Amino acid sequence: MTFRASIITLYPEMFPGPLGHSLAGKALNEEKWSLELTQLRDFGEGKHARVDDTPAGGGAGMVLKADVLSQAIDAASPDDDPRPRLLMSPRGKTLDQASVRKLAEGPGALIVCGRFEGVDERVIEARNLQEVSIGDYILSGGEPAAIILLDAIIRLLPGVMGNKQSGNNESFETGLLEHPHFTRPQEFEGRTIPEVLTSGNHKAIEQWQHERAIELTRERRPDLWETFREKNSS
Repeated sequence: MTFRASIITLYPEMFPGPLGHSLAGKALNEEKWSLELTQLRDFGEGKHARVDDTPAGGGAGMVLKADVLSQAIDAASPDDDPRPRLLMSPRGKTLDQASVRKLAEGPGALIVCGRFEGVDERVIEARNLQEVSIGDYILSGGEPAAIILLDAIIRLLPGVMGNKQSGNNESFETGLLEHPHFTRPQEFEGRTIPEVLTSGNHKAIEQWQHERAIELTRERRPDLWETFREKNSS
């Protein structure tokens, strides 16, 4: 099954962008995933193909129109489409690795790239758009966020990463940040590779990696550490 990504955007020229290179680009060429682009302005109104209007109640900026966006969604994702409909939005649920893995196991996704001040709430409700955020900051539009989301998903698709284990031992997969990594040369500017990593004792190596992962998580992400500790103490 090919993972099918459909993007609704005012700037289709931004895609595939980085997704056309490295692992994602190779996977796209090998048809492990597909990319379909819908220009929102194709459904705009009037001579200038208008897609937005002033916000009800006043305020700065413009809002994407429900009637225009709904037509684009219906064209890209008919009623019998099993894929989730996502809206990249700073007020959405923050993306995490568990959500990425769940999406990677599915048939694909329709992704709406927001612009301006936001999207008319009625189309969010009427078309069951799930709002997704990639972090607590604001971008110019949803396109960079959609690229980040897809990059996270694509690398988990079957056959994309050469070593399947690579995706199982990374930060967030176990609830902890990833342990430090080293490689040759043995010494670099007076700093050496920890002896345990060259000992050949796999049990000791795993223990060292786990302890370092705990240290890093406690130091840098106390929120993750608390969740991990609660989960593993029950």
